[in-house]
Amino acid sequence: MRTRLSRFLKNDSGAVMVEAVIVLPLMIWAYLALFVYWDAYRSINTSQKAAYTISDMLSREMITLPANYVTGMRDLMSYLVDDDQTVKIRVTSVTWSEINNRFEVDWSRSPDNAFPQLTTSSIQSLAPRIPALADGDRVMLVETEVSYHPAFDVGLSDEVLKQFVVTRPRFIPKICMTGVTCA
Repeated sequence: MRTRLSRFLKNDSGAVMVEAVIVLPLMIWAYLALFVYWDAYRSINTSQKAAYTISDMLSREMITLPANYVTGMRDLMSYLVDDDQTVKIRVTSVTWSEINNRFEVDWSRSPDNAFPQLTTSSIQSLAPRIPALADGDRVMLVETEVSYHPAFDVGLSDEVLKQFVVTRPRFIPKICMTGVTCA
């Protein structure tokens, strides 16, 4: 009996299989986690680049924007990030008034009212995020939200990737919108 027990304890023929059974689930989880975390990083990067592309496109306009222009920007953003993700966008023209010592909204649009339109009073909560402007200077705010759903459950939950981009018009002092008085 003692000899058989000693031989059993020295036998390591099944060690590789036991180690594989213990380590394989951990390796599969690590592979899936790397995939999900890389995909999340890619989604954040893509949504940021798309928001800056939309903002840059808007800053180069030199004509009065038609009413459906912002809807077209949302559709372009949706195409740039991915078709199965929910995309929301709001574009706002903002000016600084030295007399009133505040930011004032010229116009604000969001397709399908995904975001509430900003007003002069509601934009004051965003004032710390807007850079200092000279009196009468104007900027365009582009706010976007893109939904992200991880492919596997490895500790990341559904997220909303938010971007806030401030851009000054390049070629004209103010970008006008159809239906809004443009002085």
